[in-house]
Amino acid sequence: MKRSNYMKLMLVAGATATALAGCGGSNTPASGSDSTSEGSSTSSSELTSGPIEIWYSTNEQEIEWGEKVVEAWNAEHPDEQVTAQTIPAGSSSEDVISASIAAGNTPCLVYNTAPSAVPDFQKAGGLVNLSTTFEDGNEFIQARSGSAAEGFKSADGDYYQLPWKTNPFMLYYNKDAFTKAGLDAENPKLETYADFLAAAKAIKDSGAADYAIYPPSTSDYTNVNFDFYPFFLANSGGTQFISDGKAAFTDEAGMQTLEFWQQIYADGYSSAEAYSGDMWAGPFADGIAAMGVAGPWGKAQFDGKVNFGVTTIPTEDGKAADATYTFADSKNIGMYTSCENLQTAWDFLKYSVNDENDLSLLEITGQFPNRSNVTELAASFLDENPFYTPFAEAVPLAVDVPEVEGLAEKMQIFRDAWSSVIQSGSGDISTTFNEAAEKIDALG
Repeated sequence: MKRSNYMKLMLVAGATATALAGCGGSNTPASGSDSTSEGSSTSSSELTSGPIEIWYSTNEQEIEWGEKVVEAWNAEHPDEQVTAQTIPAGSSSEDVISASIAAGNTPCLVYNTAPSAVPDFQKAGGLVNLSTTFEDGNEFIQARSGSAAEGFKSADGDYYQLPWKTNPFMLYYNKDAFTKAGLDAENPKLETYADFLAAAKAIKDSGAADYAIYPPSTSDYTNVNFDFYPFFLANSGGTQFISDGKAAFTDEAGMQTLEFWQQIYADGYSSAEAYSGDMWAGPFADGIAAMGVAGPWGKAQFDGKVNFGVTTIPTEDGKAADATYTFADSKNIGMYTSCENLQTAWDFLKYSVNDENDLSLLEITGQFPNRSNVTELAASFLDENPFYTPFAEAVPLAVDVPEVEGLAEKMQIFRDAWSSVIQSGSGDISTTFNEAAEKIDALG
């Protein structure tokens, strides 16, 4: 997957585009009305069937999967035809969806709904309440995703999204660079922060690569997901960036992670300069960095370019793989309130995530369906593709960004502090990030 396109589809919610073609209907709430703040709920006796429209991402593999699913459905449902297209162009998919909500012409389903954007979409009245609109809403979601579904409930305890796919982040490493640096390329010692820093020093001293690791360095808040956040999740045992409504990164685990990253920059093991190519995959794919964090999609990015291996994210004291949390990088399915034929939308949504189609999603895209039995469902696939096994085992330990209003602004406050004292390699971490936490908490 082209990661520069993929991550641009995250987290921002704001109406900045013009009205877009969708499947409009009379269920659209009035824009800006207080009555829309809790989303939409419709009695099951009022649900209708008929044609629907859906959007999916511009990723080539997801398009292939989507076209296959739609074609199979349409062949069996002549009166409930599904029309599909990629999300229209915009600065981000969240901008496009926000504009479509405001215009009242969203499609019925979007197969690229960022969990972080759900609170804002819900507040705008754009999302259907799956828990109250469909009699089997809660039952279906919880049966498919198990305990992981709890992390996607809104503040009112209901579901306004169906957990769909997850991409647990791992630490990729360049085996050839490790060998050149005198490190064990087959069983790298990378369990602790001290291990990582020792490997980084060996890489730098040997000239095996220009940098040990080179995450996206710009001030864009989404880049937190490629440096601090997966390491913090691993070190904290899965604590989210904001937990129980308050900034959580100033605890002991957070400070350990911040000090670790400041040391990386202070010792020249990474660069704060913007990479000239693909900022997410490029440094590792191009051999500039010996390590990088990525989800299972990294395999397609790096095959043929780097002789790589994967391991879990390091922590302060070291954790077993089955106890190491990481960033989930999930995308979910949202049902939008402009949809006229909600029954068909629900039926198609459930069809698209049945066993056959979930397995097809993994086989075609290399991305994991967010379901509790993924290792059993994918057993044959994993036998034939053992590279993906660590990612499959990490699915239950994958955590997303918190679902809080104004997340973009809150993450930007963190990122600004990061730029000033972490990427600079010097500065008072405690004061800077406690001040950032106070600003975030003050936003509510």
